[in-house]
Amino acid sequence: MSYTVKQFSNLAGVSVRTLHYYDEIGLLRPEAIRSNGYREYGDQAVLKLQQILFYRELDFRLEDIKAMLSRPDFDAVEALEAHRLSLQGRAKRLERLIQTVDDTLLHMKGEKEVSQKQLFAAFSDEEQEQYAKEAEQLYDPAIVKESNRKFKSLSLAEKQHIFDEGNQVYADMLAAMPKGVASPEVQATIERWCKHMDYFWTPKLEQLMGLAEMYTTDTRFKANFDKIDPRLAEFIREAVDVYVKQKT
Repeated sequence: MSYTVKQFSNLAGVSVRTLHYYDEIGLLRPEAIRSNGYREYGDQAVLKLQQILFYRELDFRLEDIKAMLSRPDFDAVEALEAHRLSLQGRAKRLERLIQTVDDTLLHMKGEKEVSQKQLFAAFSDEEQEQYAKEAEQLYDPAIVKESNRKFKSLSLAEKQHIFDEGNQVYADMLAAMPKGVASPEVQATIERWCKHMDYFWTPKLEQLMGLAEMYTTDTRFKANFDKIDPRLAEFIREAVDVYVKQKT
């Protein structure tokens, strides 16, 4: 079956302008162009657009999606299975976030005592592992897989120590916010944050900046930070920017 760009737009729930842009950047080409210049899309385009929309839902950039879909070894079935696992993980994280938000609200209203550790409960090692899997698709898969393998080999006690250490880093960051992003206290905390990343994967300086940027743009990261302090994600991004500039 074939669709005009308007029909395809209505079918997929995306704008005609978006489809034109995807064509322009070579992400999703029409399967034919009629003599009158109208674009024509078929079943393959339908499946490819679905993949694009799944990756967009997971906050991948268009250029990264294009690179992945263009790989000779790209397997649509494997990709869908990965999407399913990722979405299931996101659903579980959202459930934890909702519970944490509820607990925090009760704490702020004086109806429930919640420890600082519980305020950071959504930053689990399961989430870090999920982010590492997604990082495999954006960065060097071999490096990320090795880092993930090392983390999985740790004991529960060692993992709990890492989890607690990460929570302390964010708690200290929050406490140091009034001093400003360029303060020695904040920059020392950013240094600890960078070293803490080594438990999961070792990013380069430009990748640190990309990760900090995700804190403000990725809905999963942003939701985690917002429940602690709506200013925290942007503060970390600015502090990492200062850190990276000092290191280059």
